[in-house]
Amino acid sequence: MIRDPSRLRGTATTLCETATRAGPTVAPAPAIMKKAHGFTLIELLVVVAIIGVVAALAIPALVRAKMSANEASAIGGVRAITQGQTAFAASCGGGGFAQSNADLAKAAPNGTTFISEDLAASDVTAKSGYLVSIADNAHGDNRTVLAAAVTCNSSAAPARAMYYVSADPVSRGTSGQRSFATDQNRTIFFDASNEIANPIPAGLTTFLQ
Repeated sequence: MIRDPSRLRGTATTLCETATRAGPTVAPAPAIMKKAHGFTLIELLVVVAIIGVVAALAIPALVRAKMSANEASAIGGVRAITQGQTAFAASCGGGGFAQSNADLAKAAPNGTTFISEDLAASDVTAKSGYLVSIADNAHGDNRTVLAAAVTCNSSAAPARAMYYVSADPVSRGTSGQRSFATDQNRTIFFDASNEIANPIPAGLTTFLQ
């Protein structure tokens, strides 16, 4: 038996207000599990295989590019020696040519040299993978034009009517592929497999334009 209905209404009202203030009860969300993930052995093997393929394609191209650069340097050295020989013959050798790198590198009375310092030693110390050397031309018609003591730079060898210049790779196929040679005629010949003989063979037809 309900003795006082007003008291029951007050109690119900109080409970509703309390529930409203507290808000709905929310169950805690389950923790999200993060799974650590690394590379599998197969994935690593695939990466290594890709790197191997790229290296196999790139390394030969780099070697070819390096050889091309070395050959260009060798050709430049031969041309520089040719120009130096022309200047030597006109001003120092009485029309004859120097017979070694060292003689062509000796200074004239005015202090100028006929080739650069790096070419002065390029017959014994490789320059960009090539040995570039001046030698006495072995042609039978070669002759002495001016005695060594009379040359303007006191050369060790007499000035001669002919000369021979060769440029050969230190390691064919690695530092360079082609050999080059020239003489007093100033045409630069090349051979992709062998050194060019001294004197330059008359039948050699591979030359630079």
